[in-house]
Amino acid sequence: MPGRFGGRRSVALSVSLCLGLAALGSLPPPAAPPASAVSAVSAVSAVSAVPAAFAASAFGPLPGRHHPDDDRLSAETRPDEVASLGAEHAREHAERRLAARESTVYPQAARTSGLEALRTSQQQANARLDASRSGRFTAFFPSPDFGVHVAQLPTGKVLLFSFERVEVDPRKETGPTDRIGRTNAGRAYLWDPARGTGAGAFKKVEPPTVLMPDGLHVPRPAPFFCAGHAFLPNGMVGVFGGNVGGKGGSGARLSFVFDPWTELWYRNRDMSVGRWYPSVVTGPDGRQIIMSGQSERGTGTPTPVVERFPALRHPVPWRPYDIPLDLAPERFRADAPFRNDYPHLFSLRDGKIYGLGRDADQQWLFDLAAQTRTDLPRRPADFRGYGSAVPLPAGFRGPDSVLVLGGDPRDPNTYRLSGGAWSTEEPRAFGRTQDDTLILPDGTLLTVNGALATRDYGYGPFNPKADLKYRRTELRDARGHWRLGPAQRLPRGYHSNALVMPDGRVMVTGDELQQIANDPDIRDGMDGSIELYEPPYLHQGGSRPALDRVPGGELAYDEEFRVDSSTASRVKRAVLLAPTTVTHAVNTSQRHLDLRFTGTPGSGGGSIGLRTPPGAADAPPGYYMLFLLDAKGVPSTAKWVKLGHR
Repeated sequence: MPGRFGGRRSVALSVSLCLGLAALGSLPPPAAPPASAVSAVSAVSAVSAVPAAFAASAFGPLPGRHHPDDDRLSAETRPDEVASLGAEHAREHAERRLAARESTVYPQAARTSGLEALRTSQQQANARLDASRSGRFTAFFPSPDFGVHVAQLPTGKVLLFSFERVEVDPRKETGPTDRIGRTNAGRAYLWDPARGTGAGAFKKVEPPTVLMPDGLHVPRPAPFFCAGHAFLPNGMVGVFGGNVGGKGGSGARLSFVFDPWTELWYRNRDMSVGRWYPSVVTGPDGRQIIMSGQSERGTGTPTPVVERFPALRHPVPWRPYDIPLDLAPERFRADAPFRNDYPHLFSLRDGKIYGLGRDADQQWLFDLAAQTRTDLPRRPADFRGYGSAVPLPAGFRGPDSVLVLGGDPRDPNTYRLSGGAWSTEEPRAFGRTQDDTLILPDGTLLTVNGALATRDYGYGPFNPKADLKYRRTELRDARGHWRLGPAQRLPRGYHSNALVMPDGRVMVTGDELQQIANDPDIRDGMDGSIELYEPPYLHQGGSRPALDRVPGGELAYDEEFRVDSSTASRVKRAVLLAPTTVTHAVNTSQRHLDLRFTGTPGSGGGSIGLRTPPGAADAPPGYYMLFLLDAKGVPSTAKWVKLGHR
């Protein structure tokens, strides 16, 4: 849909943009699922709990409502493959045969030529740039997932999850937002950078099987796309909400965690309300606060209910083997009546939660202890769509200000909330929406991705071509000055994402339309793509600082500890960078802190004394990447440390 960002937009319009839908609508409250619909609590037990007859029913005639694609898939599924391969594997074969036939509508030649044109224009745009000043893109490779949601895990692996593809023509809706039944399903993968960039570096981590209250109750991998997520102190990712299905989508009550240690999903008790497009943030006590999201009634019905996970009667999952299982959330006393979804949420130095809504007059402060909400000043700019917000580094203390940027293609300004007041900061080169801004280890900022509107890259909606400017990165230095950087390969707008990896590189992914439009082989099952960017600090010449060993246990706050480095005399800074989990330009987990030295670096030979942040409000408990930096700002490869004692 064409973007209009000059004034306030209704929630119905903004949410209808999920997955590029042009049609608006809502569903009546769905019937509650039968008792038998309670799925198993893990990926393993969930699959075994679903009778084979139920699984097979996904390929036969379904009672009640269904989408025509169900009939096409049923007709394409071969009984001999079901008997020999099993229902799921047979279904995958059927999907690939359908995709091969449908790909003639948008032929492979168009995808191949499009990708080659983007490669050529990227090469030309970046030919004269100095990598030591601008950084450079170094890799582009296929991925089995679109990367609508991503998380950098403390194991070094990256979690990617989204939805099952329902179209191979990028001019059509590629996701199952308005579907019900089997085709409304989620999927998830792990990428292990240590294993390279080939297909063997990815592992499927199937979501739990669920029966959704959509009138069909057909088992399928949980449709948890367009959910909200944040990290727990034990390194697990809490995921809340998803898509029940139907015209325009509707909110699911689903609650899961992904365990990076066992590499399995676990289901918890449902939330009290359905949420589609909610936001989640981790507070200083390690509990997660969940806000907003469209309810079970569908698009245009954002819930004001705030919930906390886990409920206060349950202990916070703290150790790697503390698996949240069947835990309940609880209602927070204060409401959050955001008119639009995916507000930016941040836990700042004062220990309170800052809820920055897309509407200028919906900026709120939540007190976790008192369970109250108070008003913050109105933001200078009017309504903003999906754009970035970043808690700015503030030395060894936690952040006390937030920079809001993007979300309006007509407004290049950046806006800072600090000390309870807003100020207008230096603008970027141009306005953009659907952008992602990251804090790098050296404290500078990087913007990647972006578009003119939801699926408009400068030449009209749903057009796979793009204005080159939206592929340009931007970098902000320590003084707050912006400059344009190199162009990325693919234009990535809606559903685009990025994160900082432990080796200091940046992973860029997302935007299923562009990934399908430029798929080098639409038949191979690798629907997505990933790009890797090396910031300027990786091109300064010479070797990087070394971080050889860090403490293996938990570190208390305001505690001295020591790390080993064979290049200790070169170390000038030590920083903690929180790992990213992000979707729809909403990244609530970012945090950058300088660590205090307890002696002169290098004076202890190969040992460096450091002190952790003062308290949990400065850095919520959990896993952080520890980087050592030299005088040029070049970071070591990070090692993981865990902050906080129970």
